[in-house]
Amino acid sequence: MSGRVRIPCVIAVGLLGAWGCTEAPVAAPTPSASGSVAIFAGGCFWCMEQDFEKLPGVIAVESGYTGGNTPNPTYDQVSSGMTGHTEAVRVTYDPARLTYAHLLDYFWHHIDPTAKDRQFCDIGPQYRSGIYWLDEDQRQAAEASREALLASGRFPAIYTEIAPAGAFWPAESYHQDYYRKNPIRYGYYRYACGRDARIEQVWGGRQPR
Repeated sequence: MSGRVRIPCVIAVGLLGAWGCTEAPVAAPTPSASGSVAIFAGGCFWCMEQDFEKLPGVIAVESGYTGGNTPNPTYDQVSSGMTGHTEAVRVTYDPARLTYAHLLDYFWHHIDPTAKDRQFCDIGPQYRSGIYWLDEDQRQAAEASREALLASGRFPAIYTEIAPAGAFWPAESYHQDYYRKNPIRYGYYRYACGRDARIEQVWGGRQPR
């Protein structure tokens, strides 16, 4: 996977016609009271959004930025790698249908936990993987899931960050549901990035539903 770098949005405007790359995000809203919330980072938030929206019990998925210091960052700022943020998704789910432990298992099987400061063809700390807990129960569950993976002997090391959730800044509107709005461009990006091929290699085709 080395040697391939994600095409920044500002360049993609000219190549793919992904208009609106300078649009500024709005301030972080309060998560929906209709469900519980979890925050994950797994590289490209377009891909994470699509993956989680397939999962029964998920109510909504929002792409955004977390883990950094710059308030209200733009895509261009985050993609520079200078703000400390990572691309992330905020998942609202129905706890009566889906447990946080199931979300964790699903998350692990849709990323490469052996990659440090990158995911697939996206390189840099702004694409690091992470689990950002919102309460003590989430923290304990996240850490236990990581320890179970390490104890299994499947991975010699796991670089996925586990940290308390800070501010979550929604990404620009053109990033939300990008895979639905731009299926051809998105499909080409996901294939060219080698995401699914690497997940198959890491996990051997076992992906929870």
